[in-house]
Amino acid sequence: MDNRRGEREQATEDRRRELLEAADRVVLRDGPGASMNAIAAEAGITKPILYRHFGDKGGLYRALAVRHTDALLAALRTALDAPTGRRERVEATLDTYLAAIEARPQVYRFLMHPADGGAQDAPEPPAAESGERDFEVGRHSAPLLRRLGEELAQVIADRIDFGPGGAVIARAWGHGIVGMMHAAGDWWLHERPCTRAELVQSLADLLWGRLAAAADKAGGPGL
Repeated sequence: MDNRRGEREQATEDRRRELLEAADRVVLRDGPGASMNAIAAEAGITKPILYRHFGDKGGLYRALAVRHTDALLAALRTALDAPTGRRERVEATLDTYLAAIEARPQVYRFLMHPADGGAQDAPEPPAAESGERDFEVGRHSAPLLRRLGEELAQVIADRIDFGPGGAVIARAWGHGIVGMMHAAGDWWLHERPCTRAELVQSLADLLWGRLAAAADKAGGPGL
């Protein structure tokens, strides 16, 4: 019985992964305009089957957000742990984030600007289709940014000795850095006023004040 249950759960997990990969392909093509109809067609299934796995477009969005956030966090940790000087690690971390949104701008826009894509000009869908448009800006992207902020805060707390009140300072820095990267990266991706390397240097200069003087935490991996 347990073996059969385990096989069913593995089959469900594998199917869910296949559907997320299909959704990724549609998002890469359509960006924020990606629809459940298009994703179902890409996966070769009907939309009710897609709803069975994710509930609605919000559920699919959250699953994609976890998928891409996990990958981004792993890349950021790798940059932070590189065997180089602190300034070089800071620059590498900033560049890793900017390179990620530059490489897959449609995915970035789907996750961060889900209301973009012309839905406001389309005819009002039937009530049953309301899941297609429950994408107010900030409703879904804010939790993603908070998660990135908390994760980065923990990395900073593990590496920097801020003294008394260090935990709060690390969280302030984590959320502040994520907010800075998001706002600056959003502006840069839209306007391209400078090279990625130039933006990395400017943001690293902004961060470098107290970070240059802070001591590594005793026994920690350092930053």
